[in-house]
Amino acid sequence: MLLRRLKDCDEFIAGDLTRLREILHPDKLGIDIHYSLAHASLPPGCTSQPHYLYSSEVYYIISGKGIMHVNSQIEQVEEGSTIYIPPQSIQFIENTGSQDLVFLCIVDPAWKKEDEIVL
Repeated sequence: MLLRRLKDCDEFIAGDLTRLREILHPDKLGIDIHYSLAHASLPPGCTSQPHYLYSSEVYYIISGKGIMHVNSQIEQVEEGSTIYIPPQSIQFIENTGSQDLVFLCIVDPAWKKEDEIVL
């Protein structure tokens, strides 16, 4: 078993300008999974930088509300929303609420710096 606590994961500013805490990554923890899991947050009124990944990605909204942009598609998102983002899709998210927009990011195969292009 491996137990990770969010409070023990270092926070940093990701390439897309979200605040990120990497929870699980097979290359960093030596675990037998093929995806990475991160906790992200975006302050009110902020927008992440448009970017794309060569991997697929899933966002799960924990709290807050916003607008998700994937290529030409735009959807309102809120607590409990799950968004699948196909590989090589231009994506960004806007926080339209009055509190932090908090979400999980699952990248499969696991996130690699060279697989993310910030526009």
